Amino acid sequence: MPNYEYRCLDCHRRFEIYLTFSEYGQKPIECPHCHSSNVQRKIGRVRMARSDESRMENLADPSKLAGLDEDPKSLGRMMRQMSSEVGEEMGPEFDEVVHRLESGQSPDQIEKELPDLGAGEAGGMGGMGGMGGGLDDF
Repeated sequence: MPNYEYRCLDCHRRFEIYLTFSEYGQKPIECPHCHSSNVQRKIGRVRMARSDESRMENLADPSKLAGLDEDPKSLGRMMRQMSSEVGEEMGPEFDEVVHRLESGQSPDQIEKELPDLGAGEAGGMGGMGGMGGGLDDF
């Protein structure tokens, strides 16, 4: 359906309006709340469908792996992106580790403060299975 989202620049309220393709750009648009014609079209987000292979290739890009050993914040960002690309909930331990890395804490510090990290029955790191038992495996 050709519904278009607008924002009134006078009363700052958002609204949607149905326009046929022939009406778009021809029919004057008016805010249904304050009746102003001072409106702006809002463009929604665009999503791109990508294959699992494409997402994994993007994560394996060597340029994104450079310097991860020396920069905990970059490692944390990469781990968060990995989690997002995989599309699965990684669990609270994973979230805690990523948060600590993004805050600048080193993997060694995290392992000292969380000695039981990876000791769970799922293989560690909140169910990450084959990822190993500690941060050294990242």
